[in-house]
Amino acid sequence: MAELTEELSRVKAEEPAVPSTDVRVHPNPEPAKEGTPTVIVDDLHIIYRVYGAASDTEKGNAVNALMRLVKRQGRPQMKEVHAVRGVSFVARHGDAIGIIGRNGSGKSTMLRAIAGLLPPHSGAVYTNGQPSLLGVNAALMRELTGERNIVLGCYAMGMNPAQVKEKYDDIVDFSGIGEFVQFPMSTYSSGMGARLRFAIASARSHDVLLIDEALATGDREFRRKSQDRIKKMRDEAGTVFLVAHNLDVIEETCNRVIWLHKGKIKMDGDPQTVLAAYNKV
Repeated sequence: MAELTEELSRVKAEEPAVPSTDVRVHPNPEPAKEGTPTVIVDDLHIIYRVYGAASDTEKGNAVNALMRLVKRQGRPQMKEVHAVRGVSFVARHGDAIGIIGRNGSGKSTMLRAIAGLLPPHSGAVYTNGQPSLLGVNAALMRELTGERNIVLGCYAMGMNPAQVKEKYDDIVDFSGIGEFVQFPMSTYSSGMGARLRFAIASARSHDVLLIDEALATGDREFRRKSQDRIKKMRDEAGTVFLVAHNLDVIEETCNRVIWLHKGKIKMDGDPQTVLAAYNKV
Protein backbone atom coordinates (compact mmCIF):
# COMPACT_ATOMS: atom_id res chain seq x y z
CA MET A 1 0.00 0.00 0.00
CA ALA A 2 2.91 2.37 0.69
CA GLU A 3 4.22 1.72 -2.81
CA LEU A 4 0.81 2.47 -4.33
CA THR A 5 0.53 5.72 -2.35
CA GLU A 6 4.00 6.83 -3.45
CA GLU A 7 3.36 6.12 -7.14
CA LEU A 8 -0.06 7.73 -6.96
CA SER A 9 1.37 10.90 -5.44
CA ARG A 10 4.00 11.11 -8.18
CA VAL A 11 1.46 10.72 -10.98
CA LYS A 12 -0.90 13.28 -9.47
CA ALA A 13 1.94 15.78 -9.14
CA GLU A 14 2.89 15.40 -12.82
CA GLU A 15 -0.53 15.49 -14.50
CA PRO A 16 -2.86 18.45 -15.11
CA ALA A 17 -5.98 18.85 -13.00
CA VAL A 18 -8.86 16.70 -14.25
CA PRO A 19 -11.98 15.24 -12.62
CA SER A 20 -11.19 12.53 -10.08
CA THR A 21 -13.47 9.77 -11.40
CA ASP A 22 -11.96 8.92 -14.75
CA VAL A 23 -9.38 6.89 -16.60
CA ARG A 24 -6.25 8.92 -17.18
CA VAL A 25 -3.54 8.47 -19.76
CA HIS A 26 -0.33 10.28 -18.89
CA PRO A 27 -0.21 13.34 -21.23
CA ASN A 28 3.47 12.93 -22.13
CA PRO A 29 4.45 9.33 -21.52
CA GLU A 30 8.15 8.61 -21.58
CA PRO A 31 9.49 5.34 -23.00
CA ALA A 32 9.01 2.88 -20.18
CA LYS A 33 11.92 1.02 -18.65
CA GLU A 34 11.80 -2.40 -17.03
CA GLY A 35 10.00 -2.08 -13.72
CA THR A 36 8.49 1.34 -14.46
CA PRO A 37 4.84 1.65 -13.36
CA THR A 38 2.55 1.48 -16.40
CA VAL A 39 -0.87 1.08 -14.76
CA ILE A 40 -2.01 2.33 -11.36
CA VAL A 41 -5.49 1.31 -10.24
CA ASP A 42 -6.53 3.39 -7.23
CA ASP A 43 -9.54 2.28 -5.15
CA LEU A 44 -11.52 1.47 -8.29
CA HIS A 45 -15.28 0.96 -8.04
CA ILE A 46 -17.40 0.07 -11.08
CA ILE A 47 -21.19 0.08 -10.78
CA TYR A 48 -23.48 -0.48 -13.74
CA ARG A 49 -27.22 -0.76 -14.15
CA VAL A 50 -29.12 -3.73 -15.56
CA TYR A 51 -32.60 -2.98 -16.85
CA GLY A 52 -35.33 -5.57 -17.16
CA ALA A 53 -34.15 -7.49 -14.08
CA ALA A 54 -37.00 -9.38 -12.46
CA SER A 55 -38.12 -8.48 -8.97
CA ASP A 56 -38.06 -11.10 -6.25
CA THR A 57 -41.81 -11.74 -6.64
CA GLU A 58 -41.51 -12.15 -10.41
CA LYS A 59 -38.44 -14.36 -10.62
CA GLY A 60 -39.34 -17.62 -12.29
CA ASN A 61 -42.83 -16.41 -13.14
CA ALA A 62 -42.94 -16.21 -16.93
CA VAL A 63 -46.69 -15.62 -16.93
CA ASN A 64 -46.35 -12.37 -14.95
CA ALA A 65 -43.58 -11.18 -17.23
CA LEU A 66 -45.63 -11.95 -20.35
CA MET A 67 -48.70 -10.20 -18.97
CA ARG A 68 -46.68 -7.07 -18.24
CA LEU A 69 -45.45 -7.00 -21.81
CA VAL A 70 -48.93 -7.57 -23.27
CA LYS A 71 -50.62 -4.98 -21.06
CA ARG A 72 -47.63 -2.61 -21.13
CA GLN A 73 -47.96 -2.21 -17.41
CA GLY A 74 -45.21 -0.98 -15.14
CA ARG A 75 -41.66 0.01 -15.95
CA PRO A 76 -38.73 -2.37 -16.43
CA GLN A 77 -36.99 -3.24 -13.20
CA MET A 78 -33.53 -1.74 -12.75
CA LYS A 79 -30.80 -3.35 -10.70
CA GLU A 80 -27.38 -1.91 -9.81
CA VAL A 81 -24.45 -4.30 -10.03
CA HIS A 82 -21.35 -3.39 -8.01
CA ALA A 83 -18.93 -5.31 -10.25
CA VAL A 84 -15.58 -3.97 -8.97
CA ARG A 85 -15.21 -3.02 -5.30
CA GLY A 86 -12.23 -0.93 -4.21
CA VAL A 87 -9.50 -2.58 -6.31
CA SER A 88 -6.00 -1.10 -6.02
CA PHE A 89 -2.70 -2.29 -7.52
CA VAL A 90 0.36 -1.17 -9.50
CA ALA A 91 1.42 -2.91 -12.73
CA ARG A 92 4.90 -2.42 -14.14
CA HIS A 93 6.64 -2.51 -17.50
CA GLY A 94 7.56 -6.10 -18.31
CA ASP A 95 4.72 -7.63 -16.27
CA ALA A 96 2.39 -10.26 -17.67
CA ILE A 97 -0.47 -10.33 -15.18
CA GLY A 98 -3.04 -13.09 -15.14
CA ILE A 99 -6.52 -12.20 -13.86
CA ILE A 100 -8.41 -15.18 -12.43
CA GLY A 101 -11.70 -15.69 -10.61
CA ARG A 102 -15.06 -17.35 -10.96
CA ASN A 103 -17.66 -16.12 -13.44
CA GLY A 104 -19.02 -12.77 -12.29
CA SER A 105 -15.99 -11.88 -10.20
CA GLY A 106 -15.31 -8.68 -12.18
CA LYS A 107 -12.41 -9.78 -14.39
CA SER A 108 -13.66 -8.51 -17.76
CA THR A 109 -15.20 -5.42 -16.17
CA MET A 110 -11.84 -4.44 -14.70
CA LEU A 111 -10.10 -4.87 -18.07
CA ARG A 112 -12.69 -2.65 -19.74
CA ALA A 113 -12.17 -0.03 -17.05
CA ILE A 114 -8.38 -0.08 -17.55
CA ALA A 115 -8.97 0.26 -21.31
CA GLY A 116 -11.10 3.35 -20.68
CA LEU A 117 -14.35 1.78 -21.88
CA LEU A 118 -16.12 1.90 -18.51
CA PRO A 119 -16.04 5.07 -16.39
CA PRO A 120 -15.24 4.52 -12.71
CA HIS A 121 -18.05 5.14 -10.24
CA SER A 122 -15.27 6.23 -7.89
CA GLY A 123 -11.51 5.90 -7.79
CA ALA A 124 -9.29 6.16 -10.86
CA VAL A 125 -7.07 4.35 -13.33
CA TYR A 126 -3.75 5.90 -14.38
CA THR A 127 -1.82 4.59 -17.39
CA ASN A 128 1.56 5.51 -18.82
CA GLY A 129 0.75 4.94 -22.47
CA GLN A 130 -2.34 3.82 -24.36
CA PRO A 131 -4.15 0.66 -23.19
CA SER A 132 -5.41 -1.63 -25.97
CA LEU A 133 -8.15 -4.17 -25.32
CA LEU A 134 -7.87 -7.10 -27.71
CA GLY A 135 -10.45 -6.71 -30.47
CA VAL A 136 -11.18 -3.03 -29.80
CA ASN A 137 -8.43 -1.37 -31.81
CA ALA A 138 -8.85 -4.10 -34.41
CA ALA A 139 -12.65 -4.02 -34.65
CA LEU A 140 -13.54 -6.46 -37.41
CA MET A 141 -16.44 -5.99 -39.82
CA ARG A 142 -18.34 -9.10 -40.81
CA GLU A 143 -19.26 -7.81 -44.27
CA LEU A 144 -15.63 -7.28 -45.28
CA THR A 145 -13.03 -9.87 -46.20
CA GLY A 146 -10.29 -10.93 -43.83
CA GLU A 147 -7.84 -9.06 -46.02
CA ARG A 148 -9.70 -5.77 -45.70
CA ASN A 149 -10.15 -6.29 -41.96
CA ILE A 150 -6.41 -6.82 -41.53
CA VAL A 151 -5.67 -3.57 -43.33
CA LEU A 152 -8.31 -1.57 -41.45
CA GLY A 153 -7.39 -3.15 -38.12
CA CYS A 154 -3.74 -2.27 -38.56
CA TYR A 155 -4.62 1.29 -39.55
CA ALA A 156 -6.79 1.54 -36.43
CA MET A 157 -3.73 0.66 -34.34
CA GLY A 158 -1.76 3.50 -35.93
CA MET A 159 0.27 1.60 -38.51
CA ASN A 160 1.18 3.23 -41.83
CA PRO A 161 0.77 1.46 -45.23
CA ALA A 162 4.38 0.27 -45.26
CA GLN A 163 4.01 -1.31 -41.81
CA VAL A 164 0.73 -2.98 -42.82
CA LYS A 165 2.41 -4.48 -45.88
CA GLU A 166 5.29 -5.69 -43.74
CA LYS A 167 3.02 -7.37 -41.18
CA TYR A 168 0.31 -8.70 -43.51
CA ASP A 169 1.76 -12.14 -44.32
CA ASP A 170 2.70 -12.76 -40.69
CA ILE A 171 -0.85 -11.94 -39.55
CA VAL A 172 -2.40 -14.34 -42.07
CA ASP A 173 0.08 -17.08 -41.24
CA PHE A 174 -0.31 -16.64 -37.49
CA SER A 175 -4.12 -16.67 -37.61
CA GLY A 176 -4.16 -19.87 -39.67
CA ILE A 177 -7.16 -18.77 -41.74
CA GLY A 178 -5.36 -19.50 -45.04
CA GLU A 179 -7.43 -18.92 -48.17
CA PHE A 180 -10.35 -17.69 -46.07
CA VAL A 181 -8.54 -14.34 -45.88
CA GLN A 182 -10.26 -13.60 -49.22
CA PHE A 183 -13.72 -14.45 -47.85
CA PRO A 184 -16.08 -12.20 -45.86
CA MET A 185 -15.80 -12.45 -42.07
CA SER A 186 -19.43 -13.59 -42.01
CA THR A 187 -18.24 -16.96 -43.34
CA TYR A 188 -15.77 -17.46 -40.48
CA SER A 189 -16.33 -19.64 -37.47
CA SER A 190 -16.11 -17.95 -34.07
CA GLY A 191 -12.69 -19.55 -33.60
CA MET A 192 -11.36 -18.19 -36.88
CA GLY A 193 -12.59 -14.70 -36.00
CA ALA A 194 -10.98 -14.85 -32.56
CA ARG A 195 -7.66 -16.03 -34.01
CA LEU A 196 -7.65 -13.24 -36.58
CA ARG A 197 -8.40 -10.64 -33.90
CA PHE A 198 -5.51 -11.88 -31.81
CA ALA A 199 -3.18 -11.97 -34.83
CA ILE A 200 -4.04 -8.36 -35.73
CA ALA A 201 -3.88 -7.00 -32.19
CA SER A 202 -0.55 -8.69 -31.49
CA ALA A 203 1.07 -7.56 -34.73
CA ARG A 204 2.53 -4.50 -33.04
CA SER A 205 3.91 -3.64 -29.64
CA HIS A 206 1.54 -2.09 -27.11
CA ASP A 207 2.14 0.01 -24.04
CA VAL A 208 -0.56 -1.96 -22.23
CA LEU A 209 -2.29 -4.93 -23.88
CA LEU A 210 -5.42 -6.39 -22.32
CA ILE A 211 -6.43 -9.87 -23.51
CA ASP A 212 -9.76 -11.39 -22.48
CA GLU A 213 -10.04 -15.14 -23.10
CA ALA A 214 -8.19 -14.94 -26.44
CA LEU A 215 -6.29 -18.14 -25.75
CA ALA A 216 -9.43 -20.13 -25.02
CA THR A 217 -10.08 -20.47 -28.75
CA GLY A 218 -8.08 -22.64 -31.10
CA ASP A 219 -6.17 -25.87 -31.02
CA ARG A 220 -3.11 -26.68 -28.97
CA GLU A 221 -0.77 -25.37 -31.66
CA PHE A 222 -2.49 -21.97 -31.76
CA ARG A 223 -2.48 -21.70 -27.97
CA ARG A 224 1.25 -22.43 -27.96
CA LYS A 225 1.89 -19.78 -30.62
CA SER A 226 -0.26 -17.31 -28.70
CA GLN A 227 1.68 -17.89 -25.49
CA ASP A 228 4.97 -17.40 -27.34
CA ARG A 229 3.66 -14.19 -28.88
CA ILE A 230 2.59 -12.83 -25.49
CA LYS A 231 6.00 -13.60 -24.02
CA LYS A 232 7.63 -11.76 -26.91
CA MET A 233 5.33 -8.76 -26.48
CA ARG A 234 6.04 -8.76 -22.77
CA ASP A 235 9.78 -8.60 -23.50
CA GLU A 236 9.51 -5.97 -26.25
CA ALA A 237 6.67 -3.80 -25.06
CA GLY A 238 5.01 -2.83 -21.83
CA THR A 239 2.46 -4.69 -19.76
CA VAL A 240 0.14 -7.56 -20.64
CA PHE A 241 -3.06 -8.41 -18.75
CA LEU A 242 -4.54 -11.83 -19.49
CA VAL A 243 -7.94 -13.17 -18.45
CA ALA A 244 -8.21 -16.91 -19.04
CA HIS A 245 -10.02 -19.80 -17.41
CA ASN A 246 -7.23 -22.14 -18.49
CA LEU A 247 -4.94 -21.91 -15.47
CA ASP A 248 -2.13 -23.72 -17.27
CA VAL A 249 -1.97 -20.83 -19.74
CA ILE A 250 -1.82 -18.34 -16.86
CA GLU A 251 0.95 -20.28 -15.11
CA GLU A 252 3.05 -20.66 -18.27
CA THR A 253 2.57 -17.10 -19.54
CA CYS A 254 2.38 -14.78 -16.54
CA ASN A 255 4.83 -13.68 -13.86
CA ARG A 256 2.06 -12.43 -11.56
CA VAL A 257 -1.57 -13.37 -10.84
CA ILE A 258 -4.41 -11.31 -9.38
CA TRP A 259 -7.33 -13.32 -7.99
CA LEU A 260 -10.63 -11.45 -8.02
CA HIS A 261 -13.56 -12.61 -5.90
CA LYS A 262 -16.88 -10.76 -5.87
CA GLY A 263 -15.21 -7.66 -7.26
CA LYS A 264 -12.36 -7.54 -4.73
CA ILE A 265 -8.74 -8.68 -4.82
CA LYS A 266 -8.56 -11.87 -2.80
CA MET A 267 -4.90 -12.55 -3.55
CA ASP A 268 -2.08 -10.97 -5.58
CA GLY A 269 1.31 -12.62 -6.03
CA ASP A 270 3.42 -15.11 -7.96
CA PRO A 271 1.51 -17.61 -10.13
CA GLN A 272 2.44 -20.76 -8.20
CA THR A 273 1.29 -19.40 -4.84
CA VAL A 274 -1.92 -17.78 -6.06
CA LEU A 275 -2.98 -20.65 -8.33
CA ALA A 276 -2.33 -23.21 -5.58
CA ALA A 277 -4.61 -21.26 -3.22
CA TYR A 278 -7.23 -20.80 -5.95
CA ASN A 279 -7.33 -24.52 -6.74
CA LYS A 280 -8.03 -25.35 -3.10
CA VAL A 281 -11.31 -23.44 -3.12
